[in-house]
Amino acid sequence: MLQIFTAITLLSLTLGAYFVGRNRAVKLIKLHSLPSYHGYFTALWTGLPGAILFLIWIVAEPLPTFPNFCYSTSCILFTILCLLTSSVGLMWSINLVSPQFQARNQVELALRNFMIVCSTIAIVTTIGIVLSVLFESILFFHKIPLNEFLFGLEWSPGTAIRADQVGASGKFGIIPLFVGTILISCIALLVAVPIGLLTAIHLSEYAGPKTRAIAKPALEILAGIPTVVYGFFAALTVAPAMRDFGNILGLDVASESAIAAGLVMGIMIIPFVSSLSDDVINAVPQSLRDGSYALGATHSETVTRVILPAALSGIVGSILLAASRAIGETMIVVMAAGLSANLTFNPLAAVTTVTVQIVTLLTGDQEFDSAKTLAAFALGLVLFIVTLILNIIALHVVRVYREQYE
Repeated sequence: MLQIFTAITLLSLTLGAYFVGRNRAVKLIKLHSLPSYHGYFTALWTGLPGAILFLIWIVAEPLPTFPNFCYSTSCILFTILCLLTSSVGLMWSINLVSPQFQARNQVELALRNFMIVCSTIAIVTTIGIVLSVLFESILFFHKIPLNEFLFGLEWSPGTAIRADQVGASGKFGIIPLFVGTILISCIALLVAVPIGLLTAIHLSEYAGPKTRAIAKPALEILAGIPTVVYGFFAALTVAPAMRDFGNILGLDVASESAIAAGLVMGIMIIPFVSSLSDDVINAVPQSLRDGSYALGATHSETVTRVILPAALSGIVGSILLAASRAIGETMIVVMAAGLSANLTFNPLAAVTTVTVQIVTLLTGDQEFDSAKTLAAFALGLVLFIVTLILNIIALHVVRVYREQYE
């Protein structure tokens, strides 16, 4: 409770400091910066020191579970220290408010440093994730040869706890998993890209304001549906329907198939393509449309030969985002495609993906340093490298096409 009181008090002091600094600057003449910048500067130096101490307090002394922690000496001292530090910052910053004080420069410098810190944290976090996955993958490759992992045609990671048990050494060939991942992702993209792109073109270039106001939010609702709901829909509706339809055509469709998972996954990622492509198409300057019409082009010719090439980079970005979403999906695959690592390109058969196997390997009571558990990190590393290569190729294609268009 005392931490909540301290946080509310610090927030109130910061808000009050803004108005105090701004009102004091309003009374001055020939200011270098707007009064609001003086308010921001005052609020910054009032809230920041106290906030730093408050975060140190939270990290160093977590909330106790017993009810009398509010009266502990350390909590009271930290509260007094936080409020005293913020009060000193308030008085110091208020004294700096003057016509010559460059409050705007100070505020912009603080914001720039804050963004640099945030960017650094993001970069360091990414490097940490990559290094942690790389370290565990190296341990895995000490147990399983790299060529067996990358080029093996069988995936059966079940290992025994004791060496004398059956199945003490599993098979860790990654090819069946990547084939299943590519198969399901391709089916999903074949559904999502045409529908999403054509929807975006219609909404941005042909639909009226009323239709757009209704259709676009309705499409974006698809992105908010939990994936487990899509999984139930795929397992209980789409998969049986595909099996019955296959029986009519004389085809042997598995109860859990890649096509069922791919179709539902394609429906799920339609908003990623349609919404982002719609925003990109709307961002194309109207002058390009007017110039095309002035040269005698029709509406459809303007869309296909002017607008889409101009928006190509954003459209490719939306497709890449949708592809990444499809590759990383787990729940739909588990419920609709199964866990069988079959090496097949048949969309009617049961397959599995890399992400599903990562989840499967990290569950259970297997020892963390076993080959079965470490295989999850190796799968993640290879998936990361493949995704990175695909992004680099896509960016290169976009850059080359943009140069030709310009």
